[in-house]
Amino acid sequence: MNPKTEYVNLSVSDGTAMHAYVAHPEGKPRAGLLVFQEAFGVNAHIRDVTERFAREGYLSISPELFHRTGPGLEGTYTNFGEVMPHLQALTDAGLAADIEAAYEWLKTGEAKALSVGATGYCMGGRTSIHAALIVPLDCAISYYGGGIAPSPMFPNLLDRLKDLQAPTLYFWGGLDAHIGPEAVQAVTATLDAAKKDYVNVVFSKADHGFFCDARASYNSVAAKQAWSLTLEFLNLHLSGAAKKADA
Repeated sequence: MNPKTEYVNLSVSDGTAMHAYVAHPEGKPRAGLLVFQEAFGVNAHIRDVTERFAREGYLSISPELFHRTGPGLEGTYTNFGEVMPHLQALTDAGLAADIEAAYEWLKTGEAKALSVGATGYCMGGRTSIHAALIVPLDCAISYYGGGIAPSPMFPNLLDRLKDLQAPTLYFWGGLDAHIGPEAVQAVTATLDAAKKDYVNVVFSKADHGFFCDARASYNSVAAKQAWSLTLEFLNLHLSGAAKKADA
């Protein structure tokens, strides 16, 4: 089944306009899902992932987070310098406004009465956790989210993790030279200290970007396992099963 897809135009609170790629499931959605891009834009890979979630029943929206400096940008995985200026131009205030705009689109449409979660990859992994601090998500998933722990690229989120209200799931690559074990440990130690509900998964033989089949670092075994865990996590926390179990 090929989901219905479209681009929508969102008004952001700072006066900018943002395109977002949307994939609609067949029939009534089971929940809404924010899908946050890598540093390379809402490219063919992110669109494909957004569609994969729609096939699982989720109304999925992937906002173009570079809309202020590079609307429509689709970078190539072999040219990081091409996307670096757009990455450096991001601000947490701007991302918060983008998160709110995409969430509002879900909650005023087909997902109005449904649970909403988030997932993201690379810079989108950090954005997914950021989203759980900005809007009332039911869960959030981060794939190799650089900048949650201290990083030269982004202000870290460690001091804010105590405010998480949603369960979170983290995936890391054990061979990731960009996000080392000390960064992963900083995240888990902070979550432990704040007594937060989280799951942490490290694939020892996987590198940064292991989930993306368009990258040289793609690891099919880790990607398959991560996908299964992702779907189970979403099913538990967006279907109400976890809430029923806790009752």
